[in-house]
Amino acid sequence: MNKRISAALLFLLMAIGVKAQTIQSPDEFLGYPLGSRFTPHYKVLAYFDYVSKNSAMVKLQKYGETYEHRPLEVAIVASNENSSKIEEIRNNNLKLAGVQEGEPSNSQPVIVWLSYNVHGNEAVSTETSMKVLFELVNPSNAKTKQWLKNTIVIMDPCLNPDGRERYVNFYTERVGKNPNMNLATREHQEPWPGGRPNHYLFDLNRDWAWQTQQETQYRMALYNKWLPQVHVDFHEMGINEPYFFAPAAAPYHEALTQWQRDFQVQIGKNNAMYFDQNNWLYFTKEVFDLFYPSYGDTYPMFNGAIGMTFEQGGSGRAGLGVITREGDTLTLKNRIDHHFTTSLSTIEVASTNADKAVKEFKNYFASAKTSPKGQYKSYIIKGANSAKINDFAKLLDKNGIEYGYGSSVKSASGFNYITGKVETFSIDKTDLVINTYQPKSVFINVLFDAKPKLADSITYDLTSWALPYSWGLNAYASAALLKPAVAKLPIESAIGITVQPVAYLCEWNSVASARFLSALLQDKVSVRFAETAFELNGKSYAPGTLIITRAGNQLVGNSFDKLVKSAAQTTGVQIDMTLTGFVSKGADFGSSSVHMIKAPKVAVLMGDDVSENAFGEVWHFFEQQLNYPVDVVQADRFDRLKLTDYDVLILPNGTYSILSSDRDLSKLRDWARGGGRVIAMENAVAQLAGKAGFSLKQKTEDTDTNSAEKGNMITYSSRSRNDLSENSIGSIYKIKMDNTHPLGFGYTDTYFSLRQDINTYQLLPKGNWNVGVIGDNGLVSGFVGYKAKSKLKNTLIFGVEEVGAGQFIYMADNPIFRSFWESGKVLFSNAVFLVGQE
Repeated sequence: MNKRISAALLFLLMAIGVKAQTIQSPDEFLGYPLGSRFTPHYKVLAYFDYVSKNSAMVKLQKYGETYEHRPLEVAIVASNENSSKIEEIRNNNLKLAGVQEGEPSNSQPVIVWLSYNVHGNEAVSTETSMKVLFELVNPSNAKTKQWLKNTIVIMDPCLNPDGRERYVNFYTERVGKNPNMNLATREHQEPWPGGRPNHYLFDLNRDWAWQTQQETQYRMALYNKWLPQVHVDFHEMGINEPYFFAPAAAPYHEALTQWQRDFQVQIGKNNAMYFDQNNWLYFTKEVFDLFYPSYGDTYPMFNGAIGMTFEQGGSGRAGLGVITREGDTLTLKNRIDHHFTTSLSTIEVASTNADKAVKEFKNYFASAKTSPKGQYKSYIIKGANSAKINDFAKLLDKNGIEYGYGSSVKSASGFNYITGKVETFSIDKTDLVINTYQPKSVFINVLFDAKPKLADSITYDLTSWALPYSWGLNAYASAALLKPAVAKLPIESAIGITVQPVAYLCEWNSVASARFLSALLQDKVSVRFAETAFELNGKSYAPGTLIITRAGNQLVGNSFDKLVKSAAQTTGVQIDMTLTGFVSKGADFGSSSVHMIKAPKVAVLMGDDVSENAFGEVWHFFEQQLNYPVDVVQADRFDRLKLTDYDVLILPNGTYSILSSDRDLSKLRDWARGGGRVIAMENAVAQLAGKAGFSLKQKTEDTDTNSAEKGNMITYSSRSRNDLSENSIGSIYKIKMDNTHPLGFGYTDTYFSLRQDINTYQLLPKGNWNVGVIGDNGLVSGFVGYKAKSKLKNTLIFGVEEVGAGQFIYMADNPIFRSFWESGKVLFSNAVFLVGQE
């Protein structure tokens, strides 16, 4: 009997062993060949789950979920030996980087992170991820077995599930029994907003550093717990393009090391070898540069890794197959093969050079911590605006940047970001202090770089982004090493309500202030704001200060104090109490210059006429940042829209048919004349300029009599660079602000604006308000062509045109761009809540 049991047990163990060695391929598991259709996200995760349950080499980890509640997961693939000590390897890697205490072992596998499908309609890479996973665990693949002896591979099969499902559902619905290769057919015509962005229509590939989106926040929390040595971001581009892989294009940011540049070349050459064997076309060193720090290649580069973008021709228009311009047929299977090849090729090079990659990784962070490069060793953020400082500190935390407050040194000398001059400044106990003697010093210097050196003016994205400008911070950069006095500031105790104040006061100077106002208005609490500055109880208050008086709030009754206090605690603002409405200087609370804020009913237009990203920024701002209701309305249904139901109508960047229609434009003007507010942004401003009945006009310039002759002298090869002379590529301009107008409340007389086009406007005539204007020498940072630079002098950026009882508010620059331009969010809130209130 025992012999029979033993034999049965042996047979069972053998059967389990055989099962473990026979993992189904994606084709077998899905029931169809990869490339013959698009795989829904849930089936992709099902395959990853299946492999993890049938192979000890794979650990599946859920790290978050999307706005539409789809899971975000990574697979961590390692040899059987390394799989049993994954946490030990991860912790040792963080010790190598110096972000975790302890003496590291130099015997460490190289960590390769593969990120697939950050743009939803670039859907091929998620299909590829299944094929790559299978080959990594395939017992018959001797090469991958060898590579995994000294390599950990982390695979994210889909960074943007919401966008990808939008695309896959569209295509599956449109494709016929057989795919149609004709580009003109409906399966190749993706409707607005397309699958590229996430739920809130953000481009997740430009969000790595800023982490405004939920998916990015979850992913970066995990990424910074690993800090891989190699990272690849898989993309697609136009259908007529061949494959792109490293090395990247110029400009390279000067912070990148020679090792990082050289290893990109090494990986590129290995990719090229395999592509040449298959007679596949490719290109390198063009278009995709390493400058702007918030991409899936640059963020890893500035955090010690070899970061790369791989681009396959195809994208949302390619579907399952398409005829290219050259008459070739590009299929989904072709695209999978290409991404599959570069995935494995990258792992191969990393494995072959594992010791060198780990050594250089360790040296990168050791150098950063002990002898940081760069002119500045410390950055000081003045702490007068505590709500903004608290929000800024959260961004630093997300990126693993060390900081503290105050210093034993009471004054220092440094570069003043506002004036652009070297000055002496004091250091107060509430000032936030960052010094660069820490592992993330390279990344810190890049984020605070006031004037990034642009070796080549042809670049893919923004040319300036410095945090003091994008956040509107009063900041200094010092060459001295300034150590913080304390790691954290003491938590201020909540306001104890022992008396019933006449009013509560809240300074209007941060997004937190707008969140506070939003919370009160939705709780039916009446709120006023001061049109002019005043002094009370020995403290000065600027225009825009919120005044929440007990008088006028009888409807909320005994809940008044509780509602105000709760809103302050929830939103993080500081509020003051006063027992009198009699001010020592300025207007008393009952003055006609203290205005009641009517809770506005807001609508925003969306649809084919509107940039999906621009719309998404507005939508996200209301829902996720202000938590204030907004009605989303289709622009092509404007003729049916009952405008009298609204107080504010927002026109994000777009090309609007309604602004070319006399009937629709008259409807809009008539509504504004009756008290409505139109917030026009970017190209919507350009469309309104010069229209009959509007004061806004485009600037004109004298025609150069020799311009035609000069144009004929331009060589064909220099045509791209000549175009740059008339462009502004994400440059920062200093704006003169009229902070006495409600649109300028919460600002000094200076605002830093991000310019992305060269549309220029004359100043508005008397009776209207030029709130934000570029002066003669407004350029602060970034690339602007010489022709554009001249054209941008003395031009209107933010203005208010009075139309009867209402207003057209012009925003030539987008103050909430990508949601990372924090300094503009108060300005946008002014337009929504304060302008036009009487």
